[in-house]
Amino acid sequence: MKRIGLLSDTHSHIDASILKHLKACDEIWHAGDIGDVSVLDQLKAIKPTRAVYGNIDSKTIRLECPLHQRFMCENVDVWITHIGGYPKRYSPFIRDEIQKNPPKLFISGHSHILKVMYDKDLSLLVFLWTRFC
Repeated sequence: MKRIGLLSDTHSHIDASILKHLKACDEIWHAGDIGDVSVLDQLKAIKPTRAVYGNIDSKTIRLECPLHQRFMCENVDVWITHIGGYPKRYSPFIRDEIQKNPPKLFISGHSHILKVMYDKDLSLLVFLWTRFC
């Protein structure tokens, strides 16, 4: 089983203690608001990194990271975006797609709150993320 380091909303800062913990992961996933491209470079230097851009991210980061990442990880359909919402309150920008074609794991940042919820209507697990877990 892969060990995933999940982050979001680093806003140009990543503490050395977080980087230390990420070394034990197989992959790093960042749900946007990276801030400075140096944060992304530090993550990529440690482990393979998947990231999306957030609302504060510069053109440089937006050229390197997409708005959404949708992929399979160990037979699980994963969707990462920055502003995604949560069950019954998904962002208008993703609402139609998530209802037509829901992933099994939906990860979004932006909230600065850690919440893990199960959407029983769509049969998917939702993570609203903050800095590190």
